[in-house]
Amino acid sequence: MRLHISHNTTYRYDTPPATVTQILRLTPRNHDGQHVVRWRVELSEDCILHEHEDAYGNLTHTFTADGPLNELVITVSGEVDTQDTHGIVRNAVERFPPQFFLRETDLTKPDAAIRDLAAELRDAGDPATLPLLHRLLARLHRDIVFDVAPTSPTTTASEAFALKRGVCQDIAHIFLSASRLLGIPARYIGGHLARSDDALQQEAGHAWIEAHVPDLGWVSFDPANGISATDAYVRVAVGLDYLGASPVRGSRIGGAGEALKVAVAVAQSRQQIQD
Repeated sequence: MRLHISHNTTYRYDTPPATVTQILRLTPRNHDGQHVVRWRVELSEDCILHEHEDAYGNLTHTFTADGPLNELVITVSGEVDTQDTHGIVRNAVERFPPQFFLRETDLTKPDAAIRDLAAELRDAGDPATLPLLHRLLARLHRDIVFDVAPTSPTTTASEAFALKRGVCQDIAHIFLSASRLLGIPARYIGGHLARSDDALQQEAGHAWIEAHVPDLGWVSFDPANGISATDAYVRVAVGLDYLGASPVRGSRIGGAGEALKVAVAVAQSRQQIQD
């Protein structure tokens, strides 16, 4: 499937800042089942965009825009060819061994309720890793309402589990927390999803997880939708949690009254639809 993607991030300021510095994790990489045909990052300000790789192997771009700024717009667009690999991720850039992704973070730290969930799922059937992960996937998809109304980027797994609802990143954090309790390495994935309901315009990207399965390697699970990733998914960034894979993070000097608006569009190639 060839997917067209556009991702616009707009900052507006009531009081203009003197400078804004940002790091972007908005550029996908090639791996089995995913090939980047073209990709472009543009800024509304005239400044240098530096390309790097972070510790996880994500492609990053950093910049500093000098103000005063009333508005800052980051525009990303491109095309990606995808194939359905049944959720298995191979030949991606790997900087750490799987055991690294057993690490707990502030956003994924489990509480008693998540510990009880992990223990219940461990005792509920086949103890092998893959069946256990599918039980976790089914339980979270059943019990946690996928709510597109945004929560805070710092909402923790335990907070979202108590609410029994959250955005995709919240449900991903719950999955990470329980998976690591079960001794299964798991990592956060940020990217894009061509939705099956034909909703081309979205207010954010998408989030899911990858867990490491013996004899298979990394396998994707999307608890918000109850499936493994298909050719409708574009994998962009990896981290221990949202903060390690967030599409845009940064700081500013001065300014006040910051307002953020994100607009994402993901669409299948018109030619493929006609064929």
